[in-house]
Parts: sequence; C-alpha cells; structure tokens
Amino acid sequence: MSLLVVGTVAFDSIHTPFGKVDKTVGGAATYIALSASFFTKNTGIVSVIGEDFPEKTLSELKNKNINLDGLQVIKGGKSFYWSGKYHEDLNNRDTLVTELNVLADFDPIVPEQYLNADFLMLGNLMPAVQQKVMSQMKKRPKLIVMDTMNFWMEIAAEELAKTIAMVDVLTVNDAEARQLSGEYSLVKAAKKILKMGPKYLIIKKGEHGALLFDNSQVFFAPALPIEDVFDPTGAGDSFAGGFIGYLDKTQDISFENMKRAIIYGSAAASFCVEKFGIDRLLEITDTDMQQRIDAFVNLVHFDIPVLA
Repeated sequence: MSLLVVGTVAFDSIHTPFGKVDKTVGGAATYIALSASFFTKNTGIVSVIGEDFPEKTLSELKNKNINLDGLQVIKGGKSFYWSGKYHEDLNNRDTLVTELNVLADFDPIVPEQYLNADFLMLGNLMPAVQQKVMSQMKKRPKLIVMDTMNFWMEIAAEELAKTIAMVDVLTVNDAEARQLSGEYSLVKAAKKILKMGPKYLIIKKGEHGALLFDNSQVFFAPALPIEDVFDPTGAGDSFAGGFIGYLDKTQDISFENMKRAIIYGSAAASFCVEKFGIDRLLEITDTDMQQRIDAFVNLVHFDIPVLA
C-alpha cells in the first residue's frame, strides 16, 4: 500500500444559502481518499462506520481503487454524524449537531498491507488516535501529513503539540494558524508553528488560496474562481487528498514539487465545492481533473518584462 489515509467516514447534513441536503456521505477520509484517487491508484483507508453506512458508497469507493480493508464496520452501530449551517459568505458555519456514535470508541487498527506505506495522511481526528496510527507503522513513511482543527487546540493542546512534533507537514486554516501560534501575522504564525516540529506548514485560506512554508521559503497559490459554489464542506480535505496524492504519484517530496502538489490539491478542492457532499468528486473523470489543472496553470502563469 502506497498511501494510507486515516480519518472519518461519516454522514453530514448541510445547509448553505444555495440549498440543503440531509445525511449525505462525508468525512475527512472519504474526501481525502477520493481526491487522491485521481493521482494514485494505491490508497487505503483506516476508519470506522456503523451498519447504517450505504453499501452503494462502499462500492463507489472501491471502484476508485480505494482499499477498505482498514474500514471497521461496527455491528449494530451508527456512523459518525455532523450537521451544520453555513453563513452567507460560506466562510463561516455553525455546527448544529455532532454525534460521535462509533467514532467515540474508535481504536484504529492498521492492516498488515498498510504498515509499510510510503505516505501517511492523518485526517482531522483526536491527536491520540493519530499518534496510535503512527506507532503501528513498521517503518516511518516517507512523508506524514497531518490535519487538525481548533477543537483539539482547545481541549487537547498538550497531546496536539506532541502529535505535531511527530509529523512532516501540518495543514490548518488561517484562523487555526493564528489560534495555534497566538500571532495574527500568518508569516509570524508560520515561524512559530514550524518551531513546534513539522518541516512544512500549509495554511489554507479557502477561496483565497493556500500558503506553503518551510523554514526559509514561502509559496502562495490562489484558488480558482468558481462560478457555482454550493457546499464548501470537505474542500480542505479534498485539497489535502490532491496534495498528498500527487506527491505519492511523483515520489518527490521536495519543496519545489510540493508547490506543484498545492496546485493539484487546489484543483481537487475546486471540484468538491460544486455540489453537495462527495457527489462531484464521484462523477468527474481524469480528463476533467487535467482540464481543471490546466486552468490553474493558465491562471497563475504570466511573464514580467524587464524594466529598463
């Protein structure tokens, strides 16, 4: 197994200014794996669901070459459920319902065929669970990428700091970067966060793109302007999936190649927001993805004349 993805496989009920949907399939691992599947064909998921999860979706994931041997199904259990309502600008949302269900007692077990994975993507979960996954690997992956959120900063700060020190790349949004560092300037925030241990930091800024930092370099990629945005749920996870999927495909973890991976991640995220849940990611083709990447290249490419 080349890429191991750990995170939630879940149900979401979503209300945006453009409509609403009840109990659609979501979850960090779902979005990450689907986005990565456009670039790498050797991905496995470690997660947990209840018996209420639809077989149809499991078949769709398998058809995308996503291995589900690490997906625990709890007999009689109910899958993780989240409900939220987005504000008019889609940048802010209110959580209405969170039901952990089978996730409350999730004990991740990494199957034998995943233990030597080259790339590990730790989706947003309890830091202790993320640590437990890393401790099971037979060898350290070539790259470990971790996502987290403000909730863990508030209730599990010590465990979170310990986990961050164990990974290579941390991804957070701009508000989370400021909360984690105590700095308003994202440049200052990045410097503080990098001192916590990761070699690289990605700060996601939603419709305003993403920043990639290491200790000496900064790269910025814009988001592609999208005409129809229905649902931003999962956009950050789709970005992470495209990012690590491209790195797995190329087997190149240099800063220069991560810059390219940011573009591939942004392309995946741009599709995600066009429909509710995972629907858009399930219907697009490899050709669609390549055309979207080409659009990104045209967006960011320009020549500057030399001034006399």
